[in-house]
Amino acid sequence: MAKYGESASKNVESAMRRRKKGRLKSSSGQTVKSRKQAIAIGLSEARAKGGKVPPKRKTSRKRGRKSAKKR
Repeated sequence: MAKYGESASKNVESAMRRRKKGRLKSSSGQTVKSRKQAIAIGLSEARAKGGKVPPKRKTSRKRGRKSAKKR
């Protein structure tokens, strides 16, 4: 069984084309240059349209390492 639907594929393809032409913008208005970010935007758009896309992963917030006290 396929993980992603046809519409998801089309949305990612469209986002990649827009990135290549320099027209893909992030939510903050910055031009997207990262390939991974373009894919994420395409999948997000597919989710919003109701396409067959697995839900976003739940990420836990990483804690900073405690620095050793200077003696």
